[in-house]
Amino acid sequence: MTSSTQPFSAIVLAGERPGGSAFSQELGLPASVLVDVAGQSALARVFSAISQSEQVDGGVLCGPAEAVYQQNPEFQDILADTAFHWLAPAAGPSASALAAIRHLDRFPLLLTAGDHALLTPELVDDFCARARSTQADVVVGLVPYALVRQAFPESRRTVLKFSDGQYCGSNLFAILNQRGEAAPAFWSRLEADRKRPWRMARRVGPALLVRYLLGRLTLAGALKSLSDAMGCTVAHLVIDNPRAAVDVDSVADRDLAVKILSQ
Repeated sequence: MTSSTQPFSAIVLAGERPGGSAFSQELGLPASVLVDVAGQSALARVFSAISQSEQVDGGVLCGPAEAVYQQNPEFQDILADTAFHWLAPAAGPSASALAAIRHLDRFPLLLTAGDHALLTPELVDDFCARARSTQADVVVGLVPYALVRQAFPESRRTVLKFSDGQYCGSNLFAILNQRGEAAPAFWSRLEADRKRPWRMARRVGPALLVRYLLGRLTLAGALKSLSDAMGCTVAHLVIDNPRAAVDVDSVADRDLAVKILSQ
């Protein structure tokens, strides 16, 4: 179990592929995390939530690329007067997370995304506090899809469909100790094999994929299989707040976030 007193450090991922994402290109932005969401950028909202958290004390902004970071003062403005500093991203999200974990070299760690514009201090504190009480190395936050569908019926979200429930991701992860480094290291290897699906299947186990596709895989079974494949213990926490499932990586998501904030 992780220490009940050591504060979390946070890793906020904000890297993009060279040239920017389709979303940032569509809006003419140097980085998609700078999208305006009801008067503040998505990234500024993320840092506002984390800075007001009682569980987190400092960390890193991993990304964007150095040229983008240096040429856009808004990034420096966001980090000003905080205990955060910028770190160059790696080749992909998982590799960036792993690089940031090794750079900080302390635990526990909170990992989230720079476009999580609806994040609140309460969400951060609740997730971190409950993650501490687990016996896991890595904790993943999941939002019941039924709550998301009820709250935001117009929103299209990625749904993880298990035989005992359906969930959306929350972009909230806790790395509680050094063993947890194995999780982003594993996913980084998967990302490297994304153009060779047979290798990806071999890494996670073909039987796991078949059971999932047939609708026979429980959430506990999936986490157990992934824990075995990665070499660390992965647990989940249910987050009963549908806004935790909304990130802002499209115009539709930006409009939804603005609508939620206006209410």
